[in-house]
Amino acid sequence: MLRFKVVEEAFDRKAVPVEIPSERPEQYYGKLVFNRQKMFEYLPKKTYDALIFAIENKEPISREIADSVADGMKRWAIDNGARHYTHWFHPLTDGTAEKHDAFIEHDGKGGVVEEFSGKLLVQQEPDASSFPNGGIRNTFEARGYSAWDISSPAFIMDKTLCIPTIFISYTGESLDYKTPLLRALNAVDKAATGVARYFDADVKHVHSYLGWEQEYFLIDEALYNARPDLVMTGRTLMGHESAKNQQLEDHYFGAIPSRVEAFMLDLEIECHKLGIPAKTRHNEVAPNQFELAPIFEETNLANDHNLLLMSLIAEVARRHNFRVLLHEKPFAGVNGSGKHNNWSLGTDKGVLLFAPGKTPMDNLQFITFVVNVMAAVHRHNGLLKASIMSATNGHRLGANEAPPAIISIFTGSQLAEILDKLEKSTKDELFKLSGKEGLSVGVNQIPEILIDNTDRNRTSPFAFTGNRFEFRAVGSSANCASAMIALNAAVAEQLADFKSKVDARIAKGETLIHSLLEEIKELITSSKPIHFDGNGYSDEWKEEAARRGLDCETSVPKIFDAYLSQSSIDMFQSVGVFSKLELEARNEVKWEMYTKKIQIEARVLGDLAINHIIPVATRYQSILVDNLVKIKSLFNDEKAEKIISQDLITIEKISDHMLIIKEEVDKMVQARKKANRIENEREKAISYHDNVAPCMDVIRYHIDKLELMVDNEMWPLPKYRELLFIR
Repeated sequence: MLRFKVVEEAFDRKAVPVEIPSERPEQYYGKLVFNRQKMFEYLPKKTYDALIFAIENKEPISREIADSVADGMKRWAIDNGARHYTHWFHPLTDGTAEKHDAFIEHDGKGGVVEEFSGKLLVQQEPDASSFPNGGIRNTFEARGYSAWDISSPAFIMDKTLCIPTIFISYTGESLDYKTPLLRALNAVDKAATGVARYFDADVKHVHSYLGWEQEYFLIDEALYNARPDLVMTGRTLMGHESAKNQQLEDHYFGAIPSRVEAFMLDLEIECHKLGIPAKTRHNEVAPNQFELAPIFEETNLANDHNLLLMSLIAEVARRHNFRVLLHEKPFAGVNGSGKHNNWSLGTDKGVLLFAPGKTPMDNLQFITFVVNVMAAVHRHNGLLKASIMSATNGHRLGANEAPPAIISIFTGSQLAEILDKLEKSTKDELFKLSGKEGLSVGVNQIPEILIDNTDRNRTSPFAFTGNRFEFRAVGSSANCASAMIALNAAVAEQLADFKSKVDARIAKGETLIHSLLEEIKELITSSKPIHFDGNGYSDEWKEEAARRGLDCETSVPKIFDAYLSQSSIDMFQSVGVFSKLELEARNEVKWEMYTKKIQIEARVLGDLAINHIIPVATRYQSILVDNLVKIKSLFNDEKAEKIISQDLITIEKISDHMLIIKEEVDKMVQARKKANRIENEREKAISYHDNVAPCMDVIRYHIDKLELMVDNEMWPLPKYRELLFIR
């Protein structure tokens, strides 16, 4: 009866009142962020000017300036109720980490004073051995460093001043996501600026922009606590589909339940106080699934904001008696959750490089950058797939609800037609100068391209959507930096290569325009295999993708191999993002994390199967057997036989399901023990993928069959029909 009690408790809940600020959003937006407005207010003008100059020009600051910034930052933090400070960093766990210190030092008189120096602001020394490091650090070698990222503003979270930082080992290797992300952003800035100067010599920087779309599920806290699999793994390891789920398509963009709307409003207010530009909210496809999306920001800041949101959303959800599920596939039979990464590049003069312009030269720039992105994605399609792959996202990709585990690019019909005409055009057709207006490339559509002129293709993992590319394959629980590191680094390599070839042509006496167009034509031809505008779910596409030479690997541990291909190692080293040692260490972490997640799921499933499901099924079977005896004593043989025959079939089916469950649990345990004896992390992960995970699928199938047979009042866990509908 416990299940019915928690279900009743969940369904009786009312919306929690939200304390709405009396000001308009623009008045409290960034209230808890040490942004430029706060810097100007709390810092001396000399310090403010020096800090802004360093941020805009990506230069370090002096220790004197750091001391002055620390003093102003401390005063602002204390004025806003902060009592502690922390270096907030992104270890290789897809989450965040922090160690809190109070603003106190000895005053020499037996008391304390509130102090915060530039030294404490700029650098700290957290333990580097207890975080995933892939063997870079021994357990007994604990030293590591966190260092202030001046480009991402500090903020106050739960009365603690949080200072965004990088995290590196004592020997200098990165142990986080922010360090290589900043390296990748610097690399794409340098490479893209070189190419952008072909069109505007005054361009000083090219910025990478990111707009993420965070999908998530909400579940009542009482129901969550009654599901050990949700508590321990973030997903339901068993559960038969509800008779009604998403097949009527009535949840998508539907009316938001009052409890959820109250939660969303509370979340948005907290986001705005922390400078997260939350803008869009709506129901997603599956029941209890929702989405939040912000305004685009610079990629490093956007990534910090997404990680902050993932912490914030969990805290706000609990205030409303919800638990938020960020697992990519928490429920079988309904859509999983992604985190679409809308990515673009733009100059410091405000020009988006993936947006068509009004003149032929503007559009030649547009074509130049789009084609180089296509070439980069083609060259490193296996790496990009590896950058978004995980044990959790592996459940979602290719499940007829999300992009397949094959990277391809959707361009839309108009852009595809333009690229086709450019590829096939002759020299005479291409080069028609038109005075001061610039170049008419002989393709009439180019000066007329409209932003957002493409359709959407939900089956494409990497789609051009008008003035940006949408990397749709990123998982909902992932750190966006993983995908952004690989993408920006790959594009940086490609743009640098493109510029060197164009410059070589110019050095031989060719014109700039001729050089650009000839190189563009070659890239269009070479990257054609990555271009696919059709149905990514079809079996025909899987066969075609293999013929095109695209990476079609489906085993998660083997997909990670792409990081250690020679082309990936060369690319990352050439743009200064990763050393070979760092790549090897990160792959060790990826394989280890995959193993641990499957291992935890297997242990939880085995416990639930043997200690929860089997005993309940046995009790129900005993009730049926007792009932047979009573029926036989009450009715004549002919009538009793008809009744008994049906119950005997049910009893036999229950026995068959229980037998298979017990056998498969034992098989799974033995497979796990065998895998655990493997020392090589890659081989261990492969063994878990090939031998442990398949047992879990079989066990689940038979438990779900029992759920349909066992007395509803006896079933111990909340069912999908109860989990998936908020009232």
